[in-house]
Amino acid sequence: MKLYAASREKQISLIIGLVTFCAVVTTEVSAATIKGNVRYVGPRVERKTVPVTIDQYLCGKEKEAGDLVLSSSNGIRNAVVSLQGVPANSKAQVSPAVVKMDQKQCVFVPRVVVVPAGGTVEFLNSDRLLHNVRGGGKENPPFNRAQPHARNIAIVFKSPEILRVDCDLHSWMRGWIVVAEHPFYAVTNEEGEFVFENVPPGKYKLQAWQETLGRANQEVTVTGEGTQTLTVRMEKK
Repeated sequence: MKLYAASREKQISLIIGLVTFCAVVTTEVSAATIKGNVRYVGPRVERKTVPVTIDQYLCGKEKEAGDLVLSSSNGIRNAVVSLQGVPANSKAQVSPAVVKMDQKQCVFVPRVVVVPAGGTVEFLNSDRLLHNVRGGGKENPPFNRAQPHARNIAIVFKSPEILRVDCDLHSWMRGWIVVAEHPFYAVTNEEGEFVFENVPPGKYKLQAWQETLGRANQEVTVTGEGTQTLTVRMEKK
């Protein structure tokens, strides 16, 4: 009787092990990667600058507008790419690492950041002068805080949306906070590139947003493991 029970326990352990192994293999097989590039396809964009009217000793006499920055191959920097229609269980995890937005030489650095819903953005001031950070959206409470040099300001963003950040003391300064509802959000690099990893199978709408160009959408289907490469084209409306 004891021999039968031991044999039965071994069979059960073997079955559980096989089920676990299959689940792991299935998860690995289902994970796909999407690599892409967001490119500008409109008429030529001239370099645009804005005059500096205050604190020129630190800020300089002019700044690049920064609202549309292109690479030599017309890749769009600071576009926000996201997948729409992801599974409900793909909610963004609040990272223990705080997202940071600094103010350096009278510019928000980086200009665009993504923070998961419920996460925190820490505003820094590396400039030896007074700034303020003001932001307002429809889903998150507005804020307006004076920020002397070296003072850090931490703000929690609970609801998904895109909201603008300004410095009223330096009118050319602008930044953007993208509050993400799931993990599949990315900001394009200097060449307009982005990557999504571990994308589950399904049909999605891939959306690119850029502060002056608006939104561009295209359909993408993920069937299993492997890497898909695609190009998103944007132009002025």
